[in-house]
Amino acid sequence: MNRNDANDLEFSVDPQSLKPLFQTHAVRHAMAMAMDWAFIFSTIILCNQYFNPFTYVLAVIIIGARMHALAILMHDASHFRFMKNRKMNDLITNIFTMYPLFTSIEKYRDNHLRHHRHLNTEEDPDWVAKLTKREFRFPKTKQEFILTVFSYLVFYQGVLDAIWFLKRFQSAKGRASTNTSHKRNRLIFTLLLFTLLTVGGLWKYYLLYWFVPYLTTFFMFQYIRSVAEHFGELAYDHLLTSTRTVKPNLMERFFISPHHVGYHLEHHLYPGVPFYHLPELHQLLMSHEEYEGKAHITQGYLSGLLNELSKAR
Repeated sequence: MNRNDANDLEFSVDPQSLKPLFQTHAVRHAMAMAMDWAFIFSTIILCNQYFNPFTYVLAVIIIGARMHALAILMHDASHFRFMKNRKMNDLITNIFTMYPLFTSIEKYRDNHLRHHRHLNTEEDPDWVAKLTKREFRFPKTKQEFILTVFSYLVFYQGVLDAIWFLKRFQSAKGRASTNTSHKRNRLIFTLLLFTLLTVGGLWKYYLLYWFVPYLTTFFMFQYIRSVAEHFGELAYDHLLTSTRTVKPNLMERFFISPHHVGYHLEHHLYPGVPFYHLPELHQLLMSHEEYEGKAHITQGYLSGLLNELSKAR
C-alpha cells in the first residue's frame, strides 16, 4: 500500500468545502500550547501545596497527559500547520515542546513524513520499528493489554520506550544546515535550563514533576494512542481500513486523545488540515456513503478500542 492519500478514494470531496479546513490559525495553536503548559505548572503548584501520595500520583498522571498533548501539537507543527514562517514554526515548537522532551521537530519530521508516504509497509519506519516490539503484537487478551499499560506506571516500559524513542530519532536524517542550527539552539536551551534549575535550586522539582511523568505516564498515553492509530483488528486492505478514528469521551479526550488526535484516519487522508478543523473534516467525510460504510471508526478507548484489541486469537 504505497503512498496512501485521499486520491485513492472512490468518492470525491468538494474542493470548496475542503478549502477552509486547510486554513491555519497560529493563535489557536499557540493558545492550545499555552493551556497545556498552564495545566502543567498549575498542577505542580497545587501538588506542592497539598503534597501527599495521592496528589502526587494524580499530578504525575495529569502532567504526563499534558506532555503528550504538547507532543500532539508538535505533530501538527511537523506538517507546518502552526506558523507560515517555517523557521519560526520549528524554533518555537522546539523550545516549547521538543527540547523539553529531549529531541527535536527536525528529527521527528523525517521519520513521520516517511510514515505518511509509506503507511503500514516495509518502508514505513514507525510500522517496522513497532512490529519488533512485544507490546505492539496483537491481538492480546484484555489482561495482557492492561498489564502492558500498567508496566509504564512502574517505570519498566517507560524507561525502555524512552531509550527506544530517543535512539530512533537520533539517527534521523536532515540537511546539514538544519542539523547545525538545531544543535546550536538545543545547546543554548540546555545551558539555560541547567542554569535556571541550578541557580533556582529547582532540580528536585524537575526530577519529581518532569522526569517521573516523562518516564511513566507520558509514554503510557503515547503507547495507548499509538496502538489505537494502527494496530488491532484493522483490515489493512484499503486506505479507510489502514488506521482508525477513535471518538473519545470527555475524560479520554483530556488524558489520551488531546487536540482531536483521535481523528487519525482523517489526518492520514488530509494531513494538511490542522487539528482544530479535524472534527469538521470528519463530519464532511461522513456525508459520503463509502466513507461512512467502510471507515474504521471506534467508539471510545476504554470501551471500543479495548474490545477490538482483545479479540480472541
